[in-house]
Amino acid sequence: MLLLSLKILIGDKAKFIGIVLGLSFASFIIVQQAAIFIGLMARTFGFISDTPQPDVWVMDEKVQFIDDVKPMRDTQLYLVRGIDGVEWAVPFYKGLLKARLKNGNFQICNVIGIDESSLIGGPPIMLQGNVVDLRKVDGIIVNKIGAEGKLSSNGKDGVPLRVGETVEINDRRAQVVGVCKSMRTFQSQPVIYTTYSRAISFAPYERKLLTFILVKAKPGLSPQKLCDRINSLSGLTAYTGPQFKRLTVEYYMKNTGIPLNFGIAVLLGFIIGMAISGQTFYNFILDNLRYLGTFKAMGANNRLLTKMVLLQAVWVGFIGWGLGIGAAALFGFLSRNSDLSFLLLWQLYAISGITMFTITGFSAWIGLYKVYRLDPAIVFKG
Repeated sequence: MLLLSLKILIGDKAKFIGIVLGLSFASFIIVQQAAIFIGLMARTFGFISDTPQPDVWVMDEKVQFIDDVKPMRDTQLYLVRGIDGVEWAVPFYKGLLKARLKNGNFQICNVIGIDESSLIGGPPIMLQGNVVDLRKVDGIIVNKIGAEGKLSSNGKDGVPLRVGETVEINDRRAQVVGVCKSMRTFQSQPVIYTTYSRAISFAPYERKLLTFILVKAKPGLSPQKLCDRINSLSGLTAYTGPQFKRLTVEYYMKNTGIPLNFGIAVLLGFIIGMAISGQTFYNFILDNLRYLGTFKAMGANNRLLTKMVLLQAVWVGFIGWGLGIGAAALFGFLSRNSDLSFLLLWQLYAISGITMFTITGFSAWIGLYKVYRLDPAIVFKG
């Protein structure tokens, strides 16, 4: 009987194809938009992910997210170094500075200044050159995306910036000594690494230029306990890496319209699935009431009929879900080298699957209400 229910489902080709296509499109929209949203949120803290060496990030107490730069006094670095449990603490500069290219164009860049002696906080992956080359006169390292994009001679389609070439940062000479690979940032600005002392010489003069303090906890001391000790100092706040990521994501979630825009798109996918596929599947059940009535007249009980309808719902839900996530995964694969943010997590597979089975299950539940009230004698009328 269960196999017969699948034959009845597939036998009505028009409705079967309509249900599957509707569920596939709904699954695709939900997964694709959610994956783009997650990828976009991952870019907001991509720089933190590219700097895994420290256990703790120390900053001004008013900082709200990674790009919210509120410089500290240089003397606060020595205060942090004097805290019990600190293995090492190094200065770190992060700021937006104007670079002038060899063709005369100007480009705003994320300039990163790392500790010259330890080179902690440097590029995650080097493609050309070496991190120690930053100790050369006027040395900088640019990220691959920036070198081939906004820092190239004629924009994105121009000649990439190469090792050995020079640019001007705030009217100061800088020579490219390496190219690195880093995560795309939320603002998609080129990333330039240099030493801390050189970075603050590039920056406009200010009384305070220390952006962050990167701290490593001694073995046996948890980063959270070290954060609590640092937080006792006036004017400073410390976060672990995961906490700083969460703080950054929460800022963008609360203060931008990104979650609302993508949430509407995901909701639209659910409505499409419910309105089109759910309604089509419900009509399919109604159209086949005469067959279900025949089965009842032959002695099938409501439990067996429920299994038959639910099997049909699971079958179309599984096919639609599989085609939808397959199309979304293909979309992400084809756009992997583009500027589009796309991060497909395993949780999205589970969430989209639950959504699809919810749509078909709800439609089946409504249809079963008709089945339970079905009089077997209807098959013998007119």
